[in-house]
Formats: sequence, structure tokens, C-alpha cells
Amino acid sequence: MQPDDSAQGAAPHWRALEALYASAPINRLFDSSLEIIGEGRSRITFTVDERYHHAAGASHGTIYFKMLDDAAFYAANTLVTDRFLLTTSFNLHFTKPVKAGEVVAEGRWVSGRRRVFVAEARLVDAEGDEIGRGTGTFMRSRIPLSGLPGYTDKAV
Repeated sequence: MQPDDSAQGAAPHWRALEALYASAPINRLFDSSLEIIGEGRSRITFTVDERYHHAAGASHGTIYFKMLDDAAFYAANTLVTDRFLLTTSFNLHFTKPVKAGEVVAEGRWVSGRRRVFVAEARLVDAEGDEIGRGTGTFMRSRIPLSGLPGYTDKAV
């Protein structure tokens, strides 16, 4: 899904955030991709398999946290074009185990536009069932986005 026409001016920032996600070393460990779908909205698609399982044969909670935190973070960072945000707290709820398949993390900004931002995310499995949800608090860091090697966009 492409951003709507009213958000054309923000599109370069959104593409740069997608590039930033793709460049993060941690994301080399996961079969995942980020799509910014509008102001305050993100979608991350993951493929889950047995590499992420705990001893009982379902995905470990760390994968839930990773997906939820990233989706909420990027939804919030769509509103900030100059600084990298940092997660200051995150609360998550597990609602269903997942063993394998595609999982979509949908992030949505909730509130805040200056220093502190609140965003939420939910995880949906291949059957369309919600498997987890979370809410995070994020704040502006002193790290300029433009100084990060993965944040690449000539128009930003």
C-alpha cells in the first residue's frame, strides 16, 4: 500500500525509515520487512519458523517483543523527521502462540508530538487471528536521523 496523496511531502522520510529498518544489523537475523503505510502507521511482515521457538515448540516471547516494539516505534517515528526515537517502556500481552508462518505487526501512533510519543501495535497471524499486542512509550534522542548510515534519502 502506498501513502495517500495528502502525505506526499512525508513520503521521502517514510522511505528513509524503511531503509533504516532494513540496514539495522539485528534485522539480518529475521525474515522481515517494514512498510510505512501513512502518518503514524507502520506494517512489518515477519516469517516465523522453528529458529525462534522455545523448548515447548512455539515462538519465544522475544520475537513478539521485537515485532511489536519495531512496529510501534516506526509508527511513532513517522512523526519525527530530525531525531531517532528511543523506547523508554513497553508493555505487551500474549494472546495466542505462533509456531510458523507469516505474522504481520501493525503499528499505530496514539499520542504525543513533542518529546514523548505513545504508540501501540498488534500481531496478526496467517489465519487473521490476533496473537499479541503492546503499547510503547518513545522519546526523542539526541541522535540525528540524518547521521545514521541506513537513513538514506536525498530529499530528507
